[in-house]
Amino acid sequence: VQLQASGGGLVQAGDSLNLSCRFSGSVFNRYVMGWFRQAPGKEREFVGASGGRSYYADSIKGRFTIARDNAKNMVYLEMNSTKPEDTAVYYCAASLNPRAVSGSRYRYNKWGQGTLVTVSS
Repeated sequence: VQLQASGGGLVQAGDSLNLSCRFSGSVFNRYVMGWFRQAPGKEREFVGASGGRSYYADSIKGRFTIARDNAKNMVYLEMNSTKPEDTAVYYCAASLNPRAVSGSRYRYNKWGQGTLVTVSS
């Protein structure tokens, strides 16, 4: 399995940004797809996951939306009402474990390379 995240960049607080993750190398619809982020000096944290339905961290609930297109082997993270604290490297990840929707990063064994999102105030 290979994951390729893209779409990061510099935005101002309140702006929107859409991240994409391309999946290849296996049967996409068998996988739970997750988004994580890691800010400088902090642990990698769960953002959300798509596995049948979508699950979100409380910190981004109502602002971010995950969508997946099984026909295109793509998963997206739509970021709205961004805040400076959303600044991080964003990673997509894949797991065959249905419990991965819970958000534990240890349940994901496939990771993309990350894409940097910077939100200025």
